[in-house]
Amino acid sequence: MIQLFGVSQVFAGRAGSVEALRDIDLKIAEGEFVAVVGRSGCGKSTLLRLVAGLIPPTEGEIQVGDERVTRPRRDIAMLFQRPALLPWRTVLDNVLLPAEIFKLDRSAVRARAADLLEMVGLGGFEKRLPHELSGGMQQRVALCRSLLARPRVLLMDEPFAALDALTREDLSTELQRIHMETRATIMFVTHAIDEAVLLADRVVVLSPRPGRIVEILDIDIPRPRSLGRTAHLDQVATARAELHELLMRRESAPV
Repeated sequence: MIQLFGVSQVFAGRAGSVEALRDIDLKIAEGEFVAVVGRSGCGKSTLLRLVAGLIPPTEGEIQVGDERVTRPRRDIAMLFQRPALLPWRTVLDNVLLPAEIFKLDRSAVRARAADLLEMVGLGGFEKRLPHELSGGMQQRVALCRSLLARPRVLLMDEPFAALDALTREDLSTELQRIHMETRATIMFVTHAIDEAVLLADRVVVLSPRPGRIVEILDIDIPRPRSLGRTAHLDQVATARAELHELLMRRESAPV
């Protein structure tokens, strides 16, 4: 579904160039949930922006569904750390925003918007304004908005980072369920080891800048997953420890 071939990214500036990513090769299967982790500044968000078609790679090629990514596409949706809801629009109207952008039949997708809100536990909140919702509820609205046009790929850039720990775990559980139901292909950037272990089929570990793939860790734990006392607690703890060790390595970048 998503393929990156020798992708590198260099940003030029007045003070000199910055190499953000170097020689990234990665394949993500259809319906797979892949988390991307690494230290701050290692190029995680840049990687998502490249896949989204928001910026062109300095070197290499990116494909989604065997088509080269050269610009933003309707079948690729992106969810950011902040929900970025329009404050003057109701919950329902915020979810329906892609219908206006992509010129979809608003009446045809209205039922889907209502179904999505019901799926994330916001049935009955359709007429509320964003300021009447908690941060976690606002991010659920943003998630519904990103899913409205049935994207093949969902890119998520630390979408729960601004939330408290309990709300983050609650939304991680919710996202597991949504992924199992929609089977969208997901790339999820996070700093949180727990999130990566709870959510991902595989975790891509990036080195400090320039970001290179250090390791890809398989998370072979049955779903749904939890940090609580379950039959898979030992497997979750082992995966967390292994991922922690990978992130704590301080290796020298090749020249």
